[in-house]
Amino acid sequence: MRTSRSPFEELSDLRTQMSRLMESESTHVWSPVVDVREDESEIVVEAELPGMKKDEIDIQLNGGTLALRGERKIESAKPEERFHRMERQYGAWQRVFQFEIPIDESAVRADYENGVLTVHLPKSQTASPRRIAIRHES
Repeated sequence: MRTSRSPFEELSDLRTQMSRLMESESTHVWSPVVDVREDESEIVVEAELPGMKKDEIDIQLNGGTLALRGERKIESAKPEERFHRMERQYGAWQRVFQFEIPIDESAVRADYENGVLTVHLPKSQTASPRRIAIRHES
């Protein structure tokens, strides 16, 4: 005997299926979370990269564009092991930031400690505001 279902039940099932699809899709792509802050002298970019080694991270600065790239690879599981749940995300990633403020490229430095990459981008002296004196009154 077949029971009829209400359109609301079918809609609820569809919503559940879509949620599962979106959840599985989101686990295949990842991008590290980043904070960007600024003070009078520099811009600082901090990226969380747990489990990565510094030689797996590529940092490039071209003009006002900072590109951070890398790949977090999955550790090989032993043949007798199988995953019951896999929530950590792996794969290639890239974050690109465009800055309108001129950067002193010769003074840029990067540190990597406890899984956090910190890139210090000192502002160029030409980027600092300066007061201009008025020479003559008309």
